[in-house]
Amino acid sequence: MTDLDYLKMSKGEKLVHNAGKWIASLPKKLLNSICAIAMFFVNLVKKFIAEIKDIVMTFVHGDWKTRVSFFIMGFGSFARGQWLRGLLFLLFQTVFNMYILFFGGAYLAKFATLGTIATTKVNRKTVYGDNSFMILLYGILTIFFIIAFIYTWRANVRQNKISQEILKSGKKLKYAKDDIASLADSQFHKTLLALPTLGIFTFTVLPIIFMILVAFTNYDATHQPPGKLFTWVGFDNFKTLFSSGSANYGDAFGQVLLWTLIWAFFATFLNYFLGMLVAIMINKKGIKLKKMWRTILVMTIAIPQFVSLLYVSKLFAADGLINSLLLKWGWIKEALPFWTKPSWARVTVIAVNIWIGIPYLMLIATGILMNIPADLYESARIDGANAVQTYGKITLPYMLFVTGPYLLTSFIGNINNFNVIYLLTQGKPDTLGNAAGATDLLITWLYSLTVDNSNFKIAACIGIIVFVVCAIINLVVYNLIPSVKNEEDFQ
Repeated sequence: MTDLDYLKMSKGEKLVHNAGKWIASLPKKLLNSICAIAMFFVNLVKKFIAEIKDIVMTFVHGDWKTRVSFFIMGFGSFARGQWLRGLLFLLFQTVFNMYILFFGGAYLAKFATLGTIATTKVNRKTVYGDNSFMILLYGILTIFFIIAFIYTWRANVRQNKISQEILKSGKKLKYAKDDIASLADSQFHKTLLALPTLGIFTFTVLPIIFMILVAFTNYDATHQPPGKLFTWVGFDNFKTLFSSGSANYGDAFGQVLLWTLIWAFFATFLNYFLGMLVAIMINKKGIKLKKMWRTILVMTIAIPQFVSLLYVSKLFAADGLINSLLLKWGWIKEALPFWTKPSWARVTVIAVNIWIGIPYLMLIATGILMNIPADLYESARIDGANAVQTYGKITLPYMLFVTGPYLLTSFIGNINNFNVIYLLTQGKPDTLGNAAGATDLLITWLYSLTVDNSNFKIAACIGIIVFVVCAIINLVVYNLIPSVKNEEDFQ
């Protein structure tokens, strides 16, 4: 097919053609991905071998100061007058040795079993044994501390090698005054990022790794430390999550996952297109009081969701204002089951989310619509295009091009939209079993399993599944959106 033939295609034909090409290229892409992963590991092995070789050669060809530094970190720096670097290396080694000897080593030794001595009662006194939770937490921390020590030890060896080479070349070494000055100048970014990096590791990375490892244990309400021990169970929790039957979670998981994707689709695209439609209507020539309409819509953003959603939840209750008025007016004979029937509850949740989401999209769309060149619409009108054709050929492609990444992040955000579901329904009605309600998303089900049922092992598995689902959607869709794939189209 020539470029001219492709240009003559309609938008739908182009979409089908591009989808076909993408599907046809999947085997090649898969092969390229496998090759890329293989090359990554090959290069990793090569770098590891090169590092080992460099360490050995540094020891063989290094002076006595360098060799002693292999065992006493910072010794070479002290001996060469770089007392600040030497002090920091030696302090780190001292802290590491003390930590392993008096604290971390004991937890690491029990990491494989997560404890073997259970808590017992002797003469009415509780004799505490191992604490599986603390063993897992401090075991992970100790492993990271060991990795940090190896990295710092390697930096110490490299520092000695560089210092030797500098002295041999006749140049001067950097001393404490130079190091302190560089931390406020050329290395200032390291000074600024040191504390945030430590915070991210402590409050984000470590809890995520802990949660992942919990998925491979039997940590639940019947294995609560310190009273009870829990241990490693491999992939048993994932088998339970994906298997059907009364003792398993497969049926509930499948329905919750399906509803999560349906909810994310409607919550994203209904808000997107309706918000765009509202923005077009308000910005249309001849519409009066535009600021007033925008202000009325923005008022829903000004009110905190915690307040508005709880109020709406009571509004649609069986004894709420809406049912009371409808019964009073004689329009219905019994209260409408907004929150008691699964289908009603799901539709109501989507409808309420439209009320919340339209103002955001209206504001975003308003800014983008004002930047679409007016001569495009003028040319379309001269060519006889109607409003629908103008929207399909000019407005929508431009909007999708600019807001493609936003749509993707909005879809992922709705998969994890805890606030709307929990504040409106708390996942109810409870019809799926295993603590899962008809309106539960994966994220709210995870919350119920954790807080209400203390079923941490299954909740951790669901957390991993949420990450995998979001990662796959991001990786696949990101490369297909127009703003990434056809970046030059609107330049």
